[in-house]
Amino acid sequence: MKYFFYIAIVLLLVSCDATKKVPRGSYLLNKVKINTDTKGVSESDLKPYLRQRPNSSMFLLGRVKLHAYNIPENDSTWLNRQLLKYGEPPVLYSDRLTGLSMEQIRLQLGNKGFLNAEVDTIVEKKDKKANVTYEVTGHDPYLVRNFNDSIYSVDSTIYKILDEGKRLDIIEEGDIYDLEVLEAGRIKIANELRNNGYYNFVKNNFYYLVDTTVGTHQVDLTLGLNNPTDSTLHDRYKFGSIIVNNGVSATILQDSSRHYLLDTIQYRDMKIVQERDRFMRPQAIFYNTFIRPDRIYSDQLVERTYSSLNRLGSVSQTSISLTPVVVNDSNYINANISIFPGNMHHLQFGVDGTNSAGDLGIATDATYEHKNALKGGETFRVKLNGAYEFIPASDSMNLIDKSFYEYGAEVFLSIPQLLLPWVMKQLRDQPSASTEFSVGANFQNRSEYLRQFFNLSSRFQWSRRNWQVTNVVEPLDITYVRMPRMSENFRNAYMNDSINPILKASYEEQMIVRSAYSISYSNVSMGESPPRLPFRARAGIEVAGYLPRIATALGATRKNASGREMLFRIPYSEYVKTDFDFAPAYRFDENHTLAGHLAVGIAYPYGNSIALPFEKRYYGGGANGVRGWSTRTLGPGTYNNVRLGYDFANKTGDIKLDMSLEFRRKLTRLFELAAFIDAGNVWTIKDYQSQPGGYFRWSSFYKELAAAYGLGVRLDLNFLLLRVDLGMKAHNPALPPQERWSIFKPEFRRDFAFHFAIGYPF
Repeated sequence: MKYFFYIAIVLLLVSCDATKKVPRGSYLLNKVKINTDTKGVSESDLKPYLRQRPNSSMFLLGRVKLHAYNIPENDSTWLNRQLLKYGEPPVLYSDRLTGLSMEQIRLQLGNKGFLNAEVDTIVEKKDKKANVTYEVTGHDPYLVRNFNDSIYSVDSTIYKILDEGKRLDIIEEGDIYDLEVLEAGRIKIANELRNNGYYNFVKNNFYYLVDTTVGTHQVDLTLGLNNPTDSTLHDRYKFGSIIVNNGVSATILQDSSRHYLLDTIQYRDMKIVQERDRFMRPQAIFYNTFIRPDRIYSDQLVERTYSSLNRLGSVSQTSISLTPVVVNDSNYINANISIFPGNMHHLQFGVDGTNSAGDLGIATDATYEHKNALKGGETFRVKLNGAYEFIPASDSMNLIDKSFYEYGAEVFLSIPQLLLPWVMKQLRDQPSASTEFSVGANFQNRSEYLRQFFNLSSRFQWSRRNWQVTNVVEPLDITYVRMPRMSENFRNAYMNDSINPILKASYEEQMIVRSAYSISYSNVSMGESPPRLPFRARAGIEVAGYLPRIATALGATRKNASGREMLFRIPYSEYVKTDFDFAPAYRFDENHTLAGHLAVGIAYPYGNSIALPFEKRYYGGGANGVRGWSTRTLGPGTYNNVRLGYDFANKTGDIKLDMSLEFRRKLTRLFELAAFIDAGNVWTIKDYQSQPGGYFRWSSFYKELAAAYGLGVRLDLNFLLLRVDLGMKAHNPALPPQERWSIFKPEFRRDFAFHFAIGYPF
C-alpha cells in the first residue's frame, strides 16, 4: 500500500507538468473541439472519425496515465518500469493526422448527405501545447426527390416478399440523402430474404443508382437487384433431410466398428442417431428444433434452434451443419444437428449475511439440480433454505427469545415445452417455451408468532416474434397461510378489528387461489442493431378467489365468526390486481444515455377480503423505487405514524405510481456515473382508519407525490453490474404541507438514503 501512497503524492506534484516529456519543437495535443452547423450530425457523431485524440482523462483525476508516464526518468527500477508500462506517452500534435481527420470528417458528412461540406482547422500553439478546433460548415444537405426500385422486373417473387414485409420503405422522399440509412436498408432486405428461403443471400446483390443532377441539392434514387451469374432468378430453398446426433460421442461416430452400439430412429420426418442409453427423448429434441423438412429456409429458424437447444441445462453445445442440394430441380438445405451432453448434476451451497432494518443475521441455502431428469431437458430442483436473525432485546436480555428464524423447502420441475395439448400447434411450437411446476413450504418463527406458508404453483411461458414478445400464464397458484401460534401481546396489538383491521386481515389464516397472465414486449430484436430509442413494456393481471367463489355459489363453503366464507375451513382471499411497466432509454451516443421508467399498479380487494394479503400489497422506496427512501418507508399517501417507529406493516398500499428519469454517463469501460430524479408513492384504495392520509383521491394525489434526486455509481463487470445510489428527499408528503419541500434545506439524517443493488434500477 505504501507504493500507492507515494504514487498518489508524486502524481499530485507533477500534475501540472504534462509536457515534461514532449520533445523540443513538438507540441502536446491538449484539446480537440469540433464546431459544426450540421443539423442531425453533432460533435459526438464526428469524433470517431478523428485520427488523433488527446491523452485519455479520468473523471475528476485528469490525465493520470500521462502523469504516471512522466514520473520516471528511466526504466532502471521495478517501479519505474511499472509506471512506464501502465502509463501513457504524450500524444504529439501532427499536421498529417490533422489533415487526415479533416478528410475523414468531410467524407462522413458526405455520407450523411452534406456533399458540399467544408472542414477547416484552427490550431493554437502555446507553452508546448496545441489546441485544435475543427470548423465544419455543412451547407445545405442533399434531399431525396424520388425513391423507386426496379426489383419487380428482375425477380417478381423477391419483390412480392419485400413488398409484403414493408422492407422496400428504406427512405422517404424529402429525407436527407444518408448513405448509412441506405446501407442499413440493404442489410434489412437481405436479412428478410434469408428468412424467406434465400440461403446465403447477401446485401451486395442489391445496388443503388444515384442521380445528383436532377435539381439543386436533390437526388433521385433507384434500388436495383443484380441477376445471378448463372441464371435469371435467385434460388429459393426449403429444408430437406434432418439428421440429429443425440449426444453420441465423436469417438463412436468415427469408429465404424462400434456403430453397432447406435440406434437410428425416425421421429416425425426427423432422423435421430443415438446410443442405446439415449441422451434425450426424441419428443424433446423435436419441440426444441425448428428446422423441419419442407419448411422454407430461414436464418431465424436456425438461430432459434441453436438458442432453444443451448438453453437446455443438459446440453453443453449445439452444432448445426447446413448443406445445399438439388433434388428433382428443387433446392433443399440438408441439416446435420449435433447436441452434446453437459453436466447433468449440480449442487450448490450459499451463505449470506443479512441486515433487516439494522437487525443482523445469517441466511443459508442448499440446492440440488438435475438438468435432464426425465431425459427431455427437464430441470428438477430441490432447494432447502434457512435464516437466523438476531433482534436486539428491549425489555428482556434473553436473545434466544428475541431471535427470528426461518426455514423452508421447495421442489421445482421445469419442462422445456408447453404442455398444452388442447391449444393450436403454432402456440406449442414456440422458442423459449417452458412449463413449470413447484411446491414449497416456508416457516417463520418469531417470539410473537409462528407463521407457515404452503405453496403449489404452475406456469407456462413462451416467446414470439424473435424473442421480442414474452407471454407468461399462471393458470393456478395456491398459497395457504396459517398462524398456529401467536403471543397474547401480538394478538391484542394486531389481531383486533377495532385496532388495525388491515393487519388482522393480512396476518390471519387464509387461502390464496390465484391465476395470472402477463405479457412483455421489447423493440430490441435479436440479430439486429438496437434502435436509437430501445424500450420494454410489460402488462399483467392477477385474479384471486374465483374458484373458491364458485364453490361458495354451489354451497360448499361456510362462514366463520368474522363473516368470511371458508373453503376446507380456511378463509379465502378475493382480489384483482393489474400492473403496467414501461422503460425507454435514449442513447445520445455510446457514452451518454437518458433512461426513463413508469410503473403503475392497482389492486382491489373485494367480496371475501377486507384488505389485500400483506405479501400482495405495494410498497414504496428502495433501490428500484423512489430512492430518497429506504425500502418500505414511503407512504401510503401522507401517512406518518412516528410513534410506531419502523412501521413496515402499515407502509403498504393498493395503488402504486413510480416515475424516474436517469442520465447515465460512461466514464470508463468499467465505471458509469448516473444522476437521477424519482417521483411516486403508494396509496390505499379504501379509507382504512389505521392508515390515515393513505386514501387515494383524484383531487389531491398529485400533491402527495414523493420526489427525490441523487447520484449513482455503477461498476460494469459485463457478467454483473454493481450499483450504488445516493438519494436525497426533495418532497416528503409525510411532513406538514409547509415543510414538505426540503430540496433547499435538507436534513441529512432525515432525508438521505443509501442503496446498494445488482443491475440497473430499470
